[in-house]
Amino acid sequence: MQPIYLDHNSTTPIDPRVTDAMVACHREGYVNPASQHRMGQAARRKLESLRSEIVDMLGGENSGVHADRLIFTSGGTESNNLALLGLALDNTGKPVGRVLVSAVEHPSILGAADCLRRYGVTVDVIPVDQNGVVKLDELECAIERPARLVSVMAANNETGVVQPIQQVASLCKAKSILVHSDAVQAVAKMPVGFSELGVDAMTLTAHKFHGPRGIGGLLVKHSVAVNPIVFGGFQQMGVRPGTEDVSLVAGFHRALQLYQEEAGARLRHMQKLRDQLQARILRDCPSVFVVGSDVCRTPNCLNISFPGIDRQAFLMAADMQGLAISTGSACASGSSDPSHVLLAMGLNRETTEGSIRLSLSHQSTVREINLAADRIALIYKDLQ
Repeated sequence: MQPIYLDHNSTTPIDPRVTDAMVACHREGYVNPASQHRMGQAARRKLESLRSEIVDMLGGENSGVHADRLIFTSGGTESNNLALLGLALDNTGKPVGRVLVSAVEHPSILGAADCLRRYGVTVDVIPVDQNGVVKLDELECAIERPARLVSVMAANNETGVVQPIQQVASLCKAKSILVHSDAVQAVAKMPVGFSELGVDAMTLTAHKFHGPRGIGGLLVKHSVAVNPIVFGGFQQMGVRPGTEDVSLVAGFHRALQLYQEEAGARLRHMQKLRDQLQARILRDCPSVFVVGSDVCRTPNCLNISFPGIDRQAFLMAADMQGLAISTGSACASGSSDPSHVLLAMGLNRETTEGSIRLSLSHQSTVREINLAADRIALIYKDLQ
């Protein structure tokens, strides 16, 4: 039985061309970029060249006194923690001001928000509508009170629903409030320009777009100071100390470069296959419900609920059929609790209990999608 991978929102297989770039980097023999000798200086020049080009590809300012800063991290979770803790606490660990997060954020944002509460920071939650889109009127009312930071994700990891980040940033800018956006599920799945969004900080990670695991970043506006949450070194201006890995950065760079070169074809392909999969499932399982179908979604994500069916039973049956799918965030996949995202949208218990996530990539094929639709229909009928 052919295995079919439909869990690309969790992680994407690394592109062989990215692997080639990383191998080539290793062959160059780059050493520690923090070393002062000539070999270290060569590694530093390579690293900074890659960093600058990544900033440029992300639509940030990469030159002059107003250059934006890309802080390399281990991935999205660390970047989100750095954003919230580094912007809401001062360098002594004391609260700087109130923080607001949306009700549908990734666990790494909500977990960091809980940590801030333990430090004495007031954290309020911005509600969403039935489609999972933040309520801008509620946000506007909430920021009438002084606040330090608002964090709203660019696209949801469970539903693919796209948030109105430019409007969020505009509202907050009028109140001199910093804005952070977790763009992990948006970068390389839709056009994302840092300067155009108007945010002050943005999270991304390479393994969501066929890059290596273990490398991500927090892109920060030139005028914004971030306090470290890791200590013991001077690398990256002391904001995120530790030896930088030139080969991982090279992989990050190459993966983003490949997306830039192939963006149009990739996005059209994913949209076509996602819509085809959605149509097949709705045809064969007419009682199902597509989450977020009335609003803009990323082109690769399909969250669909099978009312009356237990999502964990569906997941196990799918695995037996060679289907790699999920019930939501991989960071919370071991939990039996219903999705906080779907509950925040006001969906009933039956809908949340029967919800699964199907996420594909530009590497997915028509044959895989047709086979997946057939297997999903069989599983649904069996579980009924």
